[in-house]
Amino acid sequence: MQEHVVIGRGATASATALSLAESGDRVTMISRGGLGPEHPGIDRVALDATDTAALIAHATGAATVFNLAMPAYHTWPETVPPLFGSIRAAAEATGANLVMMGNLYGYGPVDGVVDETTPLAATGSKGEVRARMWTEALAAHEAGRLRVTEVRAGQFLGAGAVSVFSLLVQPAVLAGARARVPQALDLAHSFTAIDDAAAALVAVARDDRAWGRAWHAPMLTTTVRAVASRLAALAGAPEPDLAVLTDAEITELAQGDPFWGELFETAHMSHREFVADDSGMRATFGVTASALDDVLRAVLPSGASSTAKAGMP
Repeated sequence: MQEHVVIGRGATASATALSLAESGDRVTMISRGGLGPEHPGIDRVALDATDTAALIAHATGAATVFNLAMPAYHTWPETVPPLFGSIRAAAEATGANLVMMGNLYGYGPVDGVVDETTPLAATGSKGEVRARMWTEALAAHEAGRLRVTEVRAGQFLGAGAVSVFSLLVQPAVLAGARARVPQALDLAHSFTAIDDAAAALVAVARDDRAWGRAWHAPMLTTTVRAVASRLAALAGAPEPDLAVLTDAEITELAQGDPFWGELFETAHMSHREFVADDSGMRATFGVTASALDDVLRAVLPSGASSTAKAGMP
């Protein structure tokens, strides 16, 4: 049995903590609110992870620290560096391995398929800070101060996911209403299921081949319209009514919520094809993407059609 620390309280953090606990390991799950799944192998702790001394106390004896923390979207440039720096310092001080949950923002605009050797050339503040957090952690690894790896996921799908699809498309499709989407509908895009991301995080933490480089999480490469259509079919809902938000509409929405204005930085991911290669994860660790229908069934409301639950279109 090993001990681990999972920092964060979202769906991927919860799935990771449960996977570790169900394998017989002990998990301390840390978040500001002390939230997380109930399991005899999981201890939930309310703690601000920027309190490095307190974090060190909880991480002492842990084999792995999993960084799945994420502040509010529009605050990343200011809030991510001190938070990630504290987590990295705690791993260094305790000798724990560090596994980071990353995304694809750090690559910036790219022509062609992205793999883990693609340069980190982000041109926006959120992508730049994510790239910098990885390069700083990798520098600590190369200096022998800790062992680190990062798993980079696509747009999240599945139960508990927080993403453009889950927030804006999924509820509208299930309600039979129009979904207004800040993303092109028919361009190839890489999605990652919550449970697949958790499986990848656990796999890299347990394999010596993982350290000192980043890995792409399992990817489901499809389009927004295709995912929405499958969700509707599985739920017995009408064919999705989808509309792309214009820049002017997003600008107007941003006047009331800063989240919307942040979407312009990632237009190269939402309005051009953006595809990530996950062959390294598949070949090295044998972790593959779940079937799309299985991922979508997990978000169906109770009472969805029996036909959908049986997996029939």
